[in-house]
Amino acid sequence: MLTTLNTAYTDTRAADLAWALGRDPLPALAVLDLDLAGAALQLRLLGASHQVLLREEQGACSETVACIPGSSTPLPLGVSKRLGAWEYEFAARVETLSHGSFAGRAQELLALVSDHPNGLAGTFPGSPHAFTAMLAQRDEGQVRWRTWHAYPQEGKLVVTRTRVGIRMPAAL
Repeated sequence: MLTTLNTAYTDTRAADLAWALGRDPLPALAVLDLDLAGAALQLRLLGASHQVLLREEQGACSETVACIPGSSTPLPLGVSKRLGAWEYEFAARVETLSHGSFAGRAQELLALVSDHPNGLAGTFPGSPHAFTAMLAQRDEGQVRWRTWHAYPQEGKLVVTRTRVGIRMPAAL
């Protein structure tokens, strides 16, 4: 699903993004509710990027990647945590692209996500390449999502990937 987000483009630098786990739901400009084989997943586009809410029999998880006023947790390159019966893994990277490469990559990603039944993308007014996109899936008992946060004025694309699933017992 592709939508235009009716808000000002508030997080205008990749370096302004912060990561948080366990936050309450924030006001969303667009929402996609998914049922992934018993996992209730809500993809949420915020005025300041994204939030994912996961609810399953084993518990709940909330991930926020956004400009969070007063946040002291910058966007980490990687996180691995235990959340009750789950393992949570998060990774982020920043791609720096030339103007021409950025436009092509933006069009490619928006087409991929907007045509996918488990995808949500929102463009911001003022630039056709300013967007946040999210894509989710479930396989082998794991719920996974990827996100892309575009900063055309910097030529930067922030890419994240997350995996949440039942903790596997250690092999003996």
